[in-house]
Amino acid sequence: MSKAFTKEQDADLDDDADIPAPQIPVGAKNYMTPAGARRMQEELRELLHKIRPEVVQTVSWAAGNGDRSENGDYIYGKKRLREIDRRVRFLSKRLDNCEVVDPLLVACDQVRFGATVTICDEEDRKKTYAIVGVDEADAGKGRISWASPLANALMKAREGDVVMFRSPRGIQEIEVVKIEYKPLEELEK
Repeated sequence: MSKAFTKEQDADLDDDADIPAPQIPVGAKNYMTPAGARRMQEELRELLHKIRPEVVQTVSWAAGNGDRSENGDYIYGKKRLREIDRRVRFLSKRLDNCEVVDPLLVACDQVRFGATVTICDEEDRKKTYAIVGVDEADAGKGRISWASPLANALMKAREGDVVMFRSPRGIQEIEVVKIEYKPLEELEK
């Protein structure tokens, strides 16, 4: 097998790894809760001090086995190293540019970053959302990004206010029922 073909094959492995990261609005800071920043730091630490060294060891061992063109451990290991390095760069940039905002220190009677807001929609269904950083958003856990349309509509609202926002189902009217500032860990219970 020619080296040119091998290089082409390696380049193809990288193409599917370009998953778009959540975008931070232009000119805005990368707000993050303490729990979100802690999770990102832990992931970065684990990648750098545990996972990457293990993969490097596997690649070194596989490289010593001779022909690399048909060596699955070597090819997969190199691909995995590129994925790890890409994730390390992403996490490092996000953490370098983040501003950690503790919801417990923000506490006020208006919706701000870090608030946990209970809303009631037009069909009298109550839902609770925590307004978190772009990288922390997880609708399944009730966490929405501060840059989302719902969070933007809720910003600066007070309990009892009715706000309108554009959703996939069209313009909706919601009422702010309750505003709390608490650690995100309480939402997972």
